[in-house]
Amino acid sequence: MANAKADVVAKGFNPGLIVLLVVGGLLLAFLVGNYILYVYAQRTIGPKKKKPISKKKMRKERLKQGVSAPGE
Repeated sequence: MANAKADVVAKGFNPGLIVLLVVGGLLLAFLVGNYILYVYAQRTIGPKKKKPISKKKMRKERLKQGVSAPGE
């Protein structure tokens, strides 16, 4: 019985646990790196510019709201 306990202690980590820790660490590093890049891009690039609305669309929107467009 004493030899069995000594073998378990001398063996060290389970190989499956080592693989799990390595894969988990890589996944965590990937996610943290992506988050950092996302935050950096948001600060550097800024918000997207909106496309200008055409006069035709503007007229339709005003009619929907019940405000008559000038000249009509």
